[in-house]
Amino acid sequence: MKIRPGLLIILLAALLLSMANAATAGTTADVRRVTARGLQWLASRQSRLGHWTAKNSRYPTAMTALAGIALLSEGSTTTQGKYAPNIRRAVDYLLSRSRSNGLIGDPLTDDRYTYGHGFSMLFLSEVLGEEEDVDRREQLVDVLSRAVVFTGRAQTAAGGWGYVSAKDGGGFDEGSTTITQVQGLRGCRNAGIPVPKEIVDKAIQYIKNCTTPEGGVRYNSKGGGGGRPAITAAAIACLFNAGDYDSQYVPKIMKYCKRNLLNISNRGFGHWHYAHYYFAQVMYREGGKQWEDYRDKIYARIISEAASNGSWSQGHVGAVYTTSINLTILQLPYGMSPIYQR
Repeated sequence: MKIRPGLLIILLAALLLSMANAATAGTTADVRRVTARGLQWLASRQSRLGHWTAKNSRYPTAMTALAGIALLSEGSTTTQGKYAPNIRRAVDYLLSRSRSNGLIGDPLTDDRYTYGHGFSMLFLSEVLGEEEDVDRREQLVDVLSRAVVFTGRAQTAAGGWGYVSAKDGGGFDEGSTTITQVQGLRGCRNAGIPVPKEIVDKAIQYIKNCTTPEGGVRYNSKGGGGGRPAITAAAIACLFNAGDYDSQYVPKIMKYCKRNLLNISNRGFGHWHYAHYYFAQVMYREGGKQWEDYRDKIYARIISEAASNGSWSQGHVGAVYTTSINLTILQLPYGMSPIYQR
């Protein structure tokens, strides 16, 4: 039978569409499979006290908050879902780490306690948005309100934050901890916790002051050399979270990020997972084909690096850290965490 050229084109187009759908279905199945294994591994690593740690039992506050965010991203809450018991224990642990001055963490055992404090504000504020128990809500509001006060007092004169408070660190600040505080503050504000505008405004100006003419964000306000891809990715995520789309800064920062991060195989800079944790948030928020192209590449990389037990051990911080970050990236499209939503 002779097939007309027009019909042949239609059949070919249908075949190509079918192949594309099959490829997408396969990718989706792979993502779900790897994500499910990763979540199970992460839940199994939680201690009886409710916390997780990095290598050498370090950073329990930060690791617990990051692991909790990954579990929340699956859709579980403190009362519903497969990982509800894990999330409840994580919340209990972090609430027990809240100090009278508002710090969530332990300055005696953690030499970089602002990371844990910032990530804890983010995680607990996400929990607050879903909490139905009145007494529990009051407890979360109290802890987060005092945490915001601590963050404001810990801010340096330049508008950033260091690994410890401005007082404990002699006024030292740097980009990555600054971004952690701003996201935590945004999470609190989303949950209804009062956040003084001047704290965020100073932080936004700090980021702009650290931006090079090429769009890279430097290590700290004292200079710190040229722009750093990881801190720059975190910075633009921070600006978007703060609702700052300044036409002078955002385009050149975005251009710098795309130049350094769209090549997924590029590991010529430090903190690869940290960089893509934030850059993925930015690309997902942008949406469209640029997100889809980036998503396919980053997901393929993440899937290929997963261990048979479900974890990821790349990086120097430890498997809990890398696994939590990768799981959060893989689950961005679920839209379960308000801070990451479009």
